[in-house]
Amino acid sequence: MPPEIAAAVKITIVGAGWAGLAAAVAATQAGHHVTLHEAARVAGGRARGVDMALPNGQTLTLDNGQHILIGAYTETLRLLRTVGVNVASGPQAGAESPLLRLPLALIGPDGQGLRLPRLPGFLPASWAVLAGVLRHPDWPWRERLGLLRAALRWQAQGFQCDDRLSVADLCAQARGAIGPRVLTELIEPLCVSALNTPAPEASAQVFLRVLRDALFAQPQGADLLLPRVDLGSLLPEPALRWLQAHGVTVRLGERVHDLAALQGQDSIVLACPAPEAARLSHAINPRWAAQAQALGHTTIATVYAWSAHARLHAPMLALPSSAPCPAQFVFDRGRLDPSGKSQGLLAFVVSASTGEREEIEASVLRQARTQLGLELQAVRTIVEKRATFACTPGLARPSARIGPRLHACGDYVAGPYPATLEGAVRSGIAAAEACAADRVSPHGLSG
Repeated sequence: MPPEIAAAVKITIVGAGWAGLAAAVAATQAGHHVTLHEAARVAGGRARGVDMALPNGQTLTLDNGQHILIGAYTETLRLLRTVGVNVASGPQAGAESPLLRLPLALIGPDGQGLRLPRLPGFLPASWAVLAGVLRHPDWPWRERLGLLRAALRWQAQGFQCDDRLSVADLCAQARGAIGPRVLTELIEPLCVSALNTPAPEASAQVFLRVLRDALFAQPQGADLLLPRVDLGSLLPEPALRWLQAHGVTVRLGERVHDLAALQGQDSIVLACPAPEAARLSHAINPRWAAQAQALGHTTIATVYAWSAHARLHAPMLALPSSAPCPAQFVFDRGRLDPSGKSQGLLAFVVSASTGEREEIEASVLRQARTQLGLELQAVRTIVEKRATFACTPGLARPSARIGPRLHACGDYVAGPYPATLEGAVRSGIAAAEACAADRVSPHGLSG
């Protein structure tokens, strides 16, 4: 690398969500001088902790939406370890880890469903998929073999398809290989949880990339990593401590109103939400700003509900989902929280949700009654209207480069992943790397 590129640059990062934190850590590790701005008084963006009180008087810090990670989130796990979070790299993660690592299990209230076995790490990841599908207790043999034929075909094609196809189109092209049970109990729940977009509207190409990296690329890539602590404690707080210990200037509660106020920096990274990045960059690159502003968004609702004796037979269950029963997954926070303070608290996740908060909450409480046999009391329902971008076929996402010395990062920028924590982290790392070359650019922000 030429010495002028390797030299330290002054970088301002606007936004302290997971993308902005990843960019700040990566840039600091590379020896650059970083200033981090965040409009909110807490870091974390759409994956942060919030305080709430249970009906029994217990006050907890929970999440502004229930999240999970998976074993394929390699850069996220590396970032956590970098800032001092004790995350085991394999299935041996013990009770001291803030993440509970479990083999992928999409089991329902009856205890039945798809379970991937834990196989030795030297075996190909696809063997776990093969074993899990063949051992499924309920799917007809015709559907099990059909799913494996479809998976082999996707693998032979390099997990590539026509960019215009939806996930529903992809399954229809499998010529009967994807049966109705597999479609409703596996494909559709995976699609809506990973892309937050229903299968008829979701990008097949992005879905295939998720399947490849989670199920076929590495052993234990599909492992569920369920947070035992609130999301703020998982990354934002340790990251801020690490950054401040390494001399980074962190300015929480300060909104950047105009990029002109940041003149004098070698590079600027917009790690804020797409609409805010569009506002800040409009004068520099109106076309980029219009593309960012035009992104459609989908909603995720999390209904926290409580009963003193509520307990599930697993930390996470997949729920039969329909319009009257909108939640796709439920998490037993009592089984996850090592402190025991969350006993009786369940978190229901409604991806690609529609309707008003009160309607969603009432439907989920009825769903808990009919599917779990539990009478629950609502604690709080959090509806993130702009939780993710709508990951539709052929979507043109804004590039990571806005202009000379001006970059963007976030889960919405152009890339192979949907709006996930891993996608945000990877985009932040890429933005930090792009800033290293700005020292040799002769142009300022006005380009």
